[in-house]
Formats: sequence, C-alpha cells, structure tokens
Amino acid sequence: MVMDMRKSQDKFAQARSQMVEYDLKGRDITDVGVLKAMAQIAREDFVPAEYQFQAYADGPLPIDCNQTISQPYIVALMTQLLQLEHDCEVLEVGTGSGYQTAILSRLARKVYTIERFQELSESAQTTLRKLNIVNVEFYIGDGSCGWPEGKIFDRIIITASVPQMPEPLINQLKVGGLMVGPIGYEGIQRLIVCEKKPVGVTERAVCDVRFVRLVGRYGFKP
Repeated sequence: MVMDMRKSQDKFAQARSQMVEYDLKGRDITDVGVLKAMAQIAREDFVPAEYQFQAYADGPLPIDCNQTISQPYIVALMTQLLQLEHDCEVLEVGTGSGYQTAILSRLARKVYTIERFQELSESAQTTLRKLNIVNVEFYIGDGSCGWPEGKIFDRIIITASVPQMPEPLINQLKVGGLMVGPIGYEGIQRLIVCEKKPVGVTERAVCDVRFVRLVGRYGFKP
C-alpha cells in the first residue's frame, strides 16, 4: 500500500502541508518538533485505501476492528501535551493504525506500544517497517495493565477512553512524568494531562474529545 500510493505523492504532499498550516498552526499547535513530525509522516500510509482521499481532512477515520485513526489535530495536541524530549521513553496504549506511534517515534528515544488486536498490531508493524522506523517495540495484549515487564516510562499516552487513569499505568510512570489520555464514558470525554508527583498525581483537563473505549481489566468491560 505504501509504495502504491507514492504515485499520488504530490497531491498528498500539498494536502499534508495545508493540514499543518491550517489545522495545526492555525489552531494552538506551536511545538516545532510536533509540527515537523506531522509534516514528515504520511498519514495516507495508515489509512485504509477507500478512505485515503480523506487522509488529511481534520477528522477521525475508520480502520479495521471497529477502531479509528484520530483526527490530525488531536494527534498533534496529545503529542504536544506530552512535552517530549529526545531521551524520553514513551508508552503508547492503543497502537491502532500506528500513525500516532510514528509521530512519537520522531520525537522520543524509544516508543513501546500495546495493542489488543493482533491484526492491527501486525499491520502497524508492517507499515512502520516500510517507513524505516526502528525505535518502536510492539506488544499485543491488555494495554490497561501496562507494559508486561513492569518498565517505568518518562511519558505515557492513552489513545482510547478510560473511566479513570488505570492504576498500573500510573505505577509505570516516572515521578515527574506526564500521562495524556481521554477520561469518560459514552459520548464526550475529557482529555486529561496527569503529572506524577513524589506523592500522588495531579490532573488537568484540556478539552472535550471523543474516542473509542479502551477495553481491558482496568478499562471498560468487553
């Protein structure tokens, strides 16, 4: 799919540039690294063929397993809120298409990403390999339980809604680290930034969002 779509490269390049200028810079995305990553990563490579003509519309699109690829603005916003540094190790809960993973890979030292659907994880792995992205480690399982080896992370991003921040993820966040994700039930959720303190966690609400649910032991029931 990646190679086939190179024939439309010029058309997508223009659409990608317009996305960055109007949907990102035109709103509140100011982080230079985030803007550069969004300009470099081809979103069309992560979108099903029948939706590629909408790859740079500022809205979510369906992917396999009844999941979605988030709208570009939300991907950029959540990435910006993480305040990534180049030596950060990031846990992503919900690989999905791999688009958010690819953006993170441009800004962090390493990305660890968890997906409960094997089909989605394998598809994302194939796409990232074709793009020569090598600083990503994949795991198939329950993302609400965190990384299976009990690793500690500088940053955590949750790309599906949870009823509350899962305790295992809080435990795997470094003191001083940030975690970004949507909290809420059906319909509208709130995008929350958590900062882990020496004692406890602080939470800050950013905006209303709408995500698919994170199914798992510390998320929603199937």
